[in-house]
Amino acid sequence: MLQITGTYYKGKVHLEETIPTDRPLKVTVVFEEEITQPQSKGLKFSDFSFAKTREILKNTKGSLSDTVIEERREAL
Repeated sequence: MLQITGTYYKGKVHLEETIPTDRPLKVTVVFEEEITQPQSKGLKFSDFSFAKTREILKNTKGSLSDTVIEERREAL
């Protein structure tokens, strides 16, 4: 393996050296300084809770899938 240093800025990596190659090469980028990532707006594993799901569904008669299908049919 070869190690080359560089700089990451605004989504681009600038390497301090060039490697003569006629084919694509796989690379691994390691950030040596600690960075904070912005919060993702997506779902996290902690957003799912079996206990919360049971509480939400306690008054549901039948299966969850049947209830979802019925709600979608009513929305049409």
